[in-house]
Amino acid sequence: MTDPTPLTAAHIEKLLEAWFEVEFTFLHVDEIAASVATLSRDEQNFLLDWIQRVATTHIQIAYQFALRAPNLLAHMERRVIEAWALYAMDAYDRAGISPAVRVIKDVEHFSRLSHERTAGVVFEDVSGVMLNFVHGLSGRRLKLEQDEAIFTDSETLFLPAVIARMQKAEDNFILCKAMVTMMWAQTRFGSFRAHLSELFSGYEDTERALKHFHTLETLRLEACIARELPGLYREMQRLRAELQECLPDTWLPFARELGRPDATVDDSVRLLAEAYAAPTPPDICYQGELRPEVVEARMAARMNREKILLRVKLAQLEQEIKKHRLQESHDKPAQFGLTEKSEAESGLTALELTLDGAPIAPPEDVRQLLSSIQLDLGEIPPEYLVAAGPGEYDPRLYEEKTADPDDVWQGTYHEEGAFLYPEWDYGRQHYRKNWCVMREKDVLPVHDGFRETTLGKYGGLVKHLRKTFEAMRDENRLLKRQVYGDNVDIDALVEALADARDGSEMSDRLFMRMHRTERNIAVMFMVDMSGSTRGWINDAERESLILLSEALETLGDRYAIYGFSGTTRKRCELFRIKRFDEPYNEEVKARISGIRPQEYTRMGFAIRHLTSVLNDVEARTKLLITLSDGKPDDYHDNYRTQYGIEDTRKALQEAQRSGIHPFCITLDEKARDYLPHLYGAVNYTVIDEVSKLPFKVADIYRRLTT
Repeated sequence: MTDPTPLTAAHIEKLLEAWFEVEFTFLHVDEIAASVATLSRDEQNFLLDWIQRVATTHIQIAYQFALRAPNLLAHMERRVIEAWALYAMDAYDRAGISPAVRVIKDVEHFSRLSHERTAGVVFEDVSGVMLNFVHGLSGRRLKLEQDEAIFTDSETLFLPAVIARMQKAEDNFILCKAMVTMMWAQTRFGSFRAHLSELFSGYEDTERALKHFHTLETLRLEACIARELPGLYREMQRLRAELQECLPDTWLPFARELGRPDATVDDSVRLLAEAYAAPTPPDICYQGELRPEVVEARMAARMNREKILLRVKLAQLEQEIKKHRLQESHDKPAQFGLTEKSEAESGLTALELTLDGAPIAPPEDVRQLLSSIQLDLGEIPPEYLVAAGPGEYDPRLYEEKTADPDDVWQGTYHEEGAFLYPEWDYGRQHYRKNWCVMREKDVLPVHDGFRETTLGKYGGLVKHLRKTFEAMRDENRLLKRQVYGDNVDIDALVEALADARDGSEMSDRLFMRMHRTERNIAVMFMVDMSGSTRGWINDAERESLILLSEALETLGDRYAIYGFSGTTRKRCELFRIKRFDEPYNEEVKARISGIRPQEYTRMGFAIRHLTSVLNDVEARTKLLITLSDGKPDDYHDNYRTQYGIEDTRKALQEAQRSGIHPFCITLDEKARDYLPHLYGAVNYTVIDEVSKLPFKVADIYRRLTT
C-alpha cells in the first residue's frame, strides 16, 4: 500500500534536481518543490509522475510544466492535464522546443480546447475506420487525408484534425461519418458534372451563388443518401435537429423537388436562378465546402489520363483476345461497345463491355476505369471505346510515376510517399505519433548461382528437411474427448465414472480418434540486414533462407520474406525479398542471393509494418519469425538504450494482440539478457550453426500448429 504521508519539500527538491539535471542546467526548483509539497500524496504522485515523463522528452518543457501544473489541479481535470502534457510533447516531436513551450505557457487556450481533446473525434484515430467505410460504398475508390477544411477534390476526401461540434464523442463520430458520406455522394451522384466555374460566373455575387448551389446539392444528395443508407440518414437528421439547423420555409419547395429519385445536378443548376434570390440558409453541420477550382483541376487531369489509359487497355485486351481467336484476321479492326445490363450492384447504370458485338469479361482495372469515367461524365463517349493504335500515346502520359526510394532520400528530408509509424516512448509512457518514416524497396537480384551452391553444400540436409516437412504436411492429430471414435479415451472414461458415482450426469465424450490436420498457415520471415551481419552472418542468413524456402515449398504453407534496416527514425527501410502472393521463382532466389548488410537495427517500425502485411492475409495461424544477430540499435540515437528494447517489445505485443505469433531466431550469444523480456521465455532460440536453423523452424511449426 502507498504511504499516504505527503512528501516533504526537501524530498521533492532532490527528485526535481535529478530530473532537471540542475548541476548543468542551473534551473531553480525550490519554489516548485514548495508548491508541490502543499498537495496531498495522491496529487503529488500524479504530478511528479508526469513531470518525470515530460523530462524524458525535454527538460525545459518539463520545467515549464512543473511551474504551472501544481496550481491547475484545483480547477482542471487530471485527464485534461495529461492531454496538455502529451500535446506539448507531440508538438516537440513535430516542430521542436519553441512550439512545445508555447503549448505549455498557453495553458488557458488549451483548457478552452479541452472539449475537442476529450469528446472530439481525432483524424488519426478514425481515418482507418472511415477509409474502410467509404471503400465499401459504390463508385470510385477514394482516399482520405487531413486538412484544415472539409472538402473533396473528387479523388480525395479531406477532413480536419479534430471534429468536435457535438457534445458526445459518439455523436462526433457519426458527424465525421456523415461528412465522409456527403463528400462521397458528391462524387457518386454527379455533383461535379456541372461546369461550376462557368455557372457561377453569370451571377453578380459568385460567393452567394456558390453557397446557394451547394445547399441545393446538399438537399439532393441527402435524398440520395436516404435511399442508399437510410439508417445513417436518420442519424444525420438527428444531428441537425440537435444543432437546430432548420431549413427556411422558402427552401422547402426546393427540397421537395430535389428529393425526387430522378433528380440530377441539372435540376440544381436550373433551380439556382430562383434560389439565388432566397435568403441564405444556415450551414449544415456535415456540408463542408465546395471548391470548384480544385475539383475542376483534378478532374481535368484525371479525365485526360483515363481516356488515354482506357484506350491503351482496350488495345491490350484486344491483343489478348485475338490470341485465342486464331480464325479471325488480326488486321480486322476490333469494335468495342457497351450494352446496358438489367441489374447494377453498384447502383450505377450497369454496362457490359462487348467486342465485335459479343460480350466479354474485362479485367478489374478496365472495369474501374469505365466506372470512374461514367462517374465524371454520366456516360462513356464512343471515342473512349476506340483501342489505341501502336505508338499513339507516349507512355509517360498514362503510366504511374513511382519515385526511386533511394532518390527520395536524397537532399532535403521529406515524407512524400512514405509510411509513417508511431514509436513507443518508454520514458513518456506514450506513443510518438508518425515518428518513423518508412519506405519499401526491392532487393536487387544477384544471379550468381548462390542457391545451387547452397543446395550442393547441404544436399543431405535438404533431403532430410523435405521428408520432415512432408510428414508435417500429412500428419494426423489425436483428438480426445470425442462423442465417437476409434478407441476409448481412458482419462475421459474415469472422469465420467466418477461423475456417475457422485450422482452427476455422465458425459458421452468418451472416445478418441485421429484427425487429418488441414494446414492454414502464413509465415513472415523478418531478416536483419543491419551492418553488423556483414561476413559469415550474412552468408548464414542467406543459406538459411534458401533451405527454408525449399522446405516450405514442399510443405505448401504461404510465406513471405522481408529484410529491414535503416539510419535513424527518418530513414527506415524495409526490403522486399518475397511477397506472400509471389512464387518462389528465379527472381526470388536471386533476391535472396542479393541480400547485403545495410545500416542499423531499428526494429519497431518493421514489426508494425509486417504485422499489417500479415493481417491482410487470411490464415488460421500467422507467424512472424525474426532472424537477427543482435538487439535493437540505431545511429546517434537513444534507440540503442532501454528505449529501443521497450519499443520493440511494444510492437511485438501489438502483433500478438492482432493474433500473430512472434518468434526470434538469433545469433547473438548475449540475447538471453534481453530476448525473454521481448518475446517471452519460450518464443526465441539462440543458435550458432546455420545447419540448426531449419530444424528449429520445424520445431516451431509443430509447437504452434498442433
